[in-house]
Amino acid sequence: MQGKMKVAVMTDRMKMEFIQRDIPQPAADEVLVKLEYVGVCGSDLHYFENGRISDFIVKPPFVLGHEAGGVVVETGPAVKHLKPGDKVALEPGKTCGHCEFCRTGRYNLCPDVVFFATPPVDGVFQEYAAHEAGLCFKIPDTMNTMEAALIEPLAVGFHAAVTGGARLGQTALVTGSGCIGLVSMMAAKALGVSRIFVSDVVRKRLDKARALGAAEVINSAEQDLVKAVNGLTAGAGVDLVIETSGVDAAANQGIGVLKKGGTLVFVGYSKNGMMNLAIGSALDKELTMKTIFRYRHIYPLAIDAVSRGLADIKSIVTNVFDFDDIQKGMEESIRNKAEIVKSVIKIAK
Repeated sequence: MQGKMKVAVMTDRMKMEFIQRDIPQPAADEVLVKLEYVGVCGSDLHYFENGRISDFIVKPPFVLGHEAGGVVVETGPAVKHLKPGDKVALEPGKTCGHCEFCRTGRYNLCPDVVFFATPPVDGVFQEYAAHEAGLCFKIPDTMNTMEAALIEPLAVGFHAAVTGGARLGQTALVTGSGCIGLVSMMAAKALGVSRIFVSDVVRKRLDKARALGAAEVINSAEQDLVKAVNGLTAGAGVDLVIETSGVDAAANQGIGVLKKGGTLVFVGYSKNGMMNLAIGSALDKELTMKTIFRYRHIYPLAIDAVSRGLADIKSIVTNVFDFDDIQKGMEESIRNKAEIVKSVIKIAK
C-alpha cells in the first residue's frame, strides 16, 4: 500500500504533535496492519511526563504506544497464516532468535529485543504498522480490536500469575489495582484461583476491582491490610501475592499476609528501582520470591481466555480518546490518575 499516514510524535515532555509519514511497506515475513486501537500504558505516560525511564531516554521526535490491535490490510509473500481482513493483536517485541535466552525459550530476556516505544525504537501511535507476521496473533470473530490491543497488558498479568503458580483452590492477594493489578487479578481468576483480594489506596480502582470479580477489596490507607486479610482467611493467610504497585509498604504487607511456603511475585517497578523488604519475615516463612519481565509465549493463552469469557478485558477501560485528541488523552491520564484506570486511543475513525 502506498501513501501517507498520520503519526502522533512526542516532540517534548508533555507535548504531542501530528506529522505525516510514508505508510510502511511490509517485508516478506511481515504484515501491514491498519491500527484501530492502541492502549496507553504506564510506561507511555512516564516517558511523556518525564522523558525517560531509567537508562531509556526519549530523544524527540519519538512515537509512543505499544499496546496495539488492528486489521491486516496487506501481507508479505512469505506469510501464509494471515490474510487481509484478519483482526490481530500485535506482540510488540521482536527478538534476535539466536541468543541463549531465545534458544531456551526465554525470549523476553533477549538483550537485543526491538520493542515498540522503548527508546530508540518508535512505537505505534500511528495509522499503520508493518510487523513480523509471527508476532501478529489472529483473534476470533467474537472479539474486537480494542480487546486485541488489551491483550498486551493482559499478557503481563498472565505471565505474573503463571510464574506464581496460580491454580485452583488457592487464595491470593494482588497489591495495586491499576491496569496491571486488574489484569493480574483476571489472569489468576482465569487460572482457577478461588479467592482473590485486591488492595490499593484509590477508591475508584478498588471499585473497578470489585466489579471485575475481586472477592474483597481493601483500602490499605484506611485499614491495616495484614489484619484485614488475616480476618478474611481466619488467620491462614494467602498462598500467592502478586505485587504490582512498586511500593515498599505493599510488598512488605504481602510478606505479612503470605502463608509459610507461599509465593510473592514482583511485577511493579519502584520509583527509584529499590525496595526495603522484611527479609527476616520472608526467611522465617521460607517464601519463594519471583520477578517477571514482560511475558513470553502468553498471547495465545490470553486471547483464549478473553474469547471464552474468562477475562473481561475491555471492562478495565475507563476512557477512550480519539486519535485527534491524543494530547488531551495523555495529559488527562497523567493528571487524573484517581479517576482514569485505563485509557485507550481510538486510531481509526
